[in-house]
Amino acid sequence: MSEGMEKEEEEGKGEQEESLFEAPPIAEQERMVEAILFASAEPVTVKELNDRMPHGADAAEALVHLRKRYEGRGVRVVKVGDAWAIRTAPDLGFLMQKETVETRKLSRAAIETLAIIAYHQPVTRAEIEEIRGVSVSRGTVDLLLDMEWIRFGRRKMTPGRPVTFVVTQSFMDHFGLESARDLPGLKELRAAGLLESRPPPGAMPQLGEGEDDEDEAAEGQSELFED
Repeated sequence: MSEGMEKEEEEGKGEQEESLFEAPPIAEQERMVEAILFASAEPVTVKELNDRMPHGADAAEALVHLRKRYEGRGVRVVKVGDAWAIRTAPDLGFLMQKETVETRKLSRAAIETLAIIAYHQPVTRAEIEEIRGVSVSRGTVDLLLDMEWIRFGRRKMTPGRPVTFVVTQSFMDHFGLESARDLPGLKELRAAGLLESRPPPGAMPQLGEGEDDEDEAAEGQSELFED
């Protein structure tokens, strides 16, 4: 009996020593996470961090320490969807303006389509057209797919099994969003010029042109966009 207990104790000590040996100190794990995020062009998930780090390391705990250490600094450790990245502090974004090159401009149709997908995902092409009031050209969707701001989602369980569209992690990363809940509201979209205060003629044929109809249009848009 005593020999069995001694054997279990020895095995427990062995496992403990092995575990302590394999897991680096949390400060060292923090440095490892910092190095990976700094060198990665794309956001990295906790699983990907753990896969790269030594056995026994806890990337999630290291991220907590690293995020606190970067509070108030010129760069921050931010969450992008389910991944993490090092990004410039928002109030210092103006310093990067000279190095930013605008390669292409989105058409109004592309902006509206992107906004509908972001707020209503997963959404089908038919649903996008119903919300916009006009048809969506294949080129508009292809452009957003090429930019990797949207991707195909699951097929809808309706007749024809239409494919759906959702926004990508690249979209959220570009606009500094942690999740879809951080999307701007109706007022912010109008202030940015992404929405007109009044729908263009023919875009919503079910509405008239009087003041009452304009109020009705605003109420309808408030259902589509969260203030």
